[in-house]
Amino acid sequence: MRYLPLTEAERREMLVAIGVPSVDALFRDVPKAAWRDEPFDLPPHQGELEVERALARLAAQNVPAGSVPSFLGAGAYRHHVPATVDHIIQRGEFMTSYTPYQPEVTQGTLQYLFEFQTQVALITGMDVANASMYDGASATAEAVMMANRVTRRSRAVLSGGLHPHYRETTETNARFAGVTIVAADPHPEADEDLAALIDDKTSCVVVQNPDFFGRIRDYSALAAAAHAKGALLVVVVSEIVSLGAITPPGEMGADIVAAEGQSIGNPLTFGGPHVGLFATRDKYVRQMPGRLVGQTVDADGRRGWVLTLSTREQHIRREKATSNICTNSGLCALAFTIHMSLLGEIGFTGLAEINHAHASLLAEKLESVPGVTVLNDSFFNEFTMALPKPAADVVEALVGHGVLAGVPVSRLYPDRPELKNLLLVAATETNTEADMDTFAAKLQEVLR
Repeated sequence: MRYLPLTEAERREMLVAIGVPSVDALFRDVPKAAWRDEPFDLPPHQGELEVERALARLAAQNVPAGSVPSFLGAGAYRHHVPATVDHIIQRGEFMTSYTPYQPEVTQGTLQYLFEFQTQVALITGMDVANASMYDGASATAEAVMMANRVTRRSRAVLSGGLHPHYRETTETNARFAGVTIVAADPHPEADEDLAALIDDKTSCVVVQNPDFFGRIRDYSALAAAAHAKGALLVVVVSEIVSLGAITPPGEMGADIVAAEGQSIGNPLTFGGPHVGLFATRDKYVRQMPGRLVGQTVDADGRRGWVLTLSTREQHIRREKATSNICTNSGLCALAFTIHMSLLGEIGFTGLAEINHAHASLLAEKLESVPGVTVLNDSFFNEFTMALPKPAADVVEALVGHGVLAGVPVSRLYPDRPELKNLLLVAATETNTEADMDTFAAKLQEVLR
């Protein structure tokens, strides 16, 4: 596509049309402290080889999660991805495929999206899943909007155990959609009475399992309480591997499930791209955002796949669209599908068991360190520890010892000083017992 820059006259014409005096005025919401007035101090142009060397030097300042013992989590997890996944997704037809605008001529894309949907519906315990979400956070925001459409209400109750990024994304969408958000305070040991926050204007209650602090909950009673008042239960899952071991949201009475699928088939890549998962009940399918691929037969009785429901504005009248979701993390969804197919039901369950076993062993080793307390009464592969000093300082010190110790809660809740000594620690199948011993030994040394 050729890029044709705008002329100054065209810019002035557009500014007049929208009633803004200058381009700078368009960015008035950006804090002045974040503005940069002087030009960037960049070196002069160089050859390709010189640029590669310069970028390699910059990249070497990072500590990749695979280069040292890593216990990072908080919504993005390091799992082993079989080489087969990367090999298959690099086939030319997959690398170049995009949104199926002419869907029925892209049978391969539709088939893997159909299988992706089937896998998501099975592991979440729901009736139907779509294939159109960017990530877990945006899927959560879409779930709230969908609940509003189903119930014709506009008030959502969010658990304090919901991942703060998911909550912020939902609040941003809600702000421009006239939705009232009631969010409980985050606390690793609090027993929330979310049922008491439901009133006759509440469209949904949003909870996470395992929650942000790693706790596992049974939300069956909350689902019943929500349904009794005409509200829906939205269950969020940020670590999809957990569904190989714990009760699926569908069996707890969830009406909508929003999840992050990065853990299956997709490596850690500086924050993305991730792949959002979204599932619901049959009776709500026409209010589901995005697209749904269905299976059918052609005139000759041969099996084929079609875009069955597509509620985005490109396929239906704009005023009827349920969402502006217009594409998805297609290649990431394919990676998810391939990895899940390789695992199978037994492999998925086995992977979950290994994760939980490693986390349990890690918790034992770390809790033996003087001054350390594991706060969780239950967890899957991630838990919260209380330290005798600020967790951010401890993590920084441990980086110097070659250990990525976890995520300080204060990094995600900088305005909550009461949480500054809390550290989120995750263990997956990639962590060896030697990694855990190194972590425990270095932690004791840093806390001494």
